[in-house]
Amino acid sequence: MIASLDGIVAAVAFDALIVEVGGVGYRVYASPSVLASVAPGGRLKLFTHHVVREDLQALYGFRTAEELGFFGLLLTVTGVGPKVAMAIVGSRPAAELQLAIMQQDQAVLVSIPGIGKRLAERVIFELKEKVAAAGVAAGVSVLGGPVAEGDVVGALQALGYSLPEAREAARIGLGMAGVGASLEDRVKAALRVLARD
Repeated sequence: MIASLDGIVAAVAFDALIVEVGGVGYRVYASPSVLASVAPGGRLKLFTHHVVREDLQALYGFRTAEELGFFGLLLTVTGVGPKVAMAIVGSRPAAELQLAIMQQDQAVLVSIPGIGKRLAERVIFELKEKVAAAGVAAGVSVLGGPVAEGDVVGALQALGYSLPEAREAARIGLGMAGVGASLEDRVKAALRVLARD
């Protein structure tokens, strides 16, 4: 699997770019924001998701590990393939999208071209459950006591954020949500912090 590319942009098209690494050109599908920010001849590092199927091999590229993690999480939703997941990830910052999912804000998802009401409902339902499960897996304290900062950090890491980002957002989010807040409320507060950055 190809996890990242660091090379020179050889060409930019409407939905993809060619990145040359060691004399080999890789076609990488990317969001419009990534495509608009690069020019041929410039150096670029992308985190990639490598799709391998019987009839296709494709690379999808992202500027940050958070975007890549969220893309991977979207692919677990029934009916969401790489193109739809790319449309969602490319529409807004990942933290803003994750906050919309936690708050069950369908309007944010429906505003994305190609996302209807039923798909938005499915994304919210399936991902909200996965974030809660990630929080439970991250720490035993959720089962028997107050929510620990590690639970929130674990949930944010499951969404693709790096450990330092997750720790900082969890720390600031605690002040916003309050000490006795539920895991869901603490994660929402931390996502609000990340959406501001």
